[in-house]
Amino acid sequence: MTQNIKKITALETFPVRYPVLRADKSIDSCHFDGDNLETTSHFGLFDKNNIIGVISIFEAKNNLFVTEKQYQIRGMAVLEEHQKKGFGEKLILNSEKYCSVQKANLIWFNARKKAIGFYEKMGYQVKGLPFEISEVGKHVIMFKKMSDE
Repeated sequence: MTQNIKKITALETFPVRYPVLRADKSIDSCHFDGDNLETTSHFGLFDKNNIIGVISIFEAKNNLFVTEKQYQIRGMAVLEEHQKKGFGEKLILNSEKYCSVQKANLIWFNARKKAIGFYEKMGYQVKGLPFEISEVGKHVIMFKKMSDE
């Protein structure tokens, strides 16, 4: 199997975002605030020509952290039949490289409770208490420092 990761548009994330993250909602729910900002990047993981995973990276400050340049990961998803094969890890590592080039100090995101263990294995830490995202479920904030503050 040959996979490669390349930059894609927000719209190109929908075929993965929808079945994995928003299957019980309308397709419009796949559009996230900030998807089309110049400071936002979207990446797709392809197997041959088929998109099987996506991740979006937003330059976004979270006031829980005092670091200067922060990026938020959103919409990280791998199609169900391709999960647990290391593809999510590839997407995260690619995002970390991208954020490093952007001179980011920190990456943060809202993680679904069932994904906490996956992110912890990749060096991310939980910050604060679990909270509910309306119509999506329980989440925690997770983060990783990219460089010294």
